[in-house]
Amino acid sequence: MDSGKSATLLENHIPETMGTIAIKEPGGPDVLQPETLKTPSPGPGEVLVKVAAAGVNRPDVVQRMGLYPPPPGAPDTPGLEVSGTVVALGEDVTQLKLGDEICALVPGGGYAEYCLVQAPLALPVPKGLSLEDAAGLPETFFTVWTNVFDRGRLQPGESLLIHGGSSGIGTTAIQIASALGAKVYATAGNADKCKACESLGAARAINYREEDFEAVIKEETGGKGVNVILDMVGGDYIAKNISSLAMDGRLVNIAFLNGPVAEVNFLPVMLKRLTLTGSTLRPQSLEQKAAIAESLKARVWPLLEAGKIRPIIDSRFPLAEAAKAHALMEASTHIGKIILTA
Repeated sequence: MDSGKSATLLENHIPETMGTIAIKEPGGPDVLQPETLKTPSPGPGEVLVKVAAAGVNRPDVVQRMGLYPPPPGAPDTPGLEVSGTVVALGEDVTQLKLGDEICALVPGGGYAEYCLVQAPLALPVPKGLSLEDAAGLPETFFTVWTNVFDRGRLQPGESLLIHGGSSGIGTTAIQIASALGAKVYATAGNADKCKACESLGAARAINYREEDFEAVIKEETGGKGVNVILDMVGGDYIAKNISSLAMDGRLVNIAFLNGPVAEVNFLPVMLKRLTLTGSTLRPQSLEQKAAIAESLKARVWPLLEAGKIRPIIDSRFPLAEAAKAHALMEASTHIGKIILTA
């Protein structure tokens, strides 16, 4: 790595090359293969992080299948969140210093020994949390905050239904919403997952294989419905979600695992003054993501440091076993996050 005048280095020698995980071609988990690449140098506003761990997320799986290309300028290497130590500073970086232990949202490149991080998207590792576990924070916490609290406008005293309650997104949303004063309901696919959701703060977890969530929500709310729904399923859930919302309710979609197309009666949207919205995180601007980071630091990091919420880590795999981590995610037997360790 050529330090030149553009970067300040923590170490005299950062290796010229680094180990990464590459997507050799679109396909199943076995297309993830070790690869050696040149270690990148931080540009203006960036830092280089020696990666301790990287989170595995559903978008990584979709990218591996060839269905979610990286945005322009992002690395082809998968991985949207990392934790680690700052080892080089690019120009104009003032909010971080060499040796800082951080976790960060990245546009790609997390499955590697070193990763470039845009400085405004780096957050300190919360006190009391290990550097490795902090890799399970950024992607899910950014996603939950911007969708549930910014777009969904969830307020204390309101109710929230989370589909996929045992996922990384779900376990995060349950904890944050509960800690900030909302009543939470969640769906999950078996009794163990439902029990986990309730242990994290859900007032009622619904086994969607055995119960109709629409009927349960109506019973639980006395027919009123919930104020906000966070949905990653789509498909036939869309109409049922609309039916399950209260007056002035908000439906926020972040994925469509059952497909984006549905036959829907939109009359209730008008009669109940509903808001249907959604977003994806990765293509948003640096400024938009930086604003989310500031909100998390102010509103959520104190909850982490107080031990009121925590990342739920299901499994850990060495970086070289990324294929096994993806196979586990696709099996959907996990509860919480899957991380890769350096």
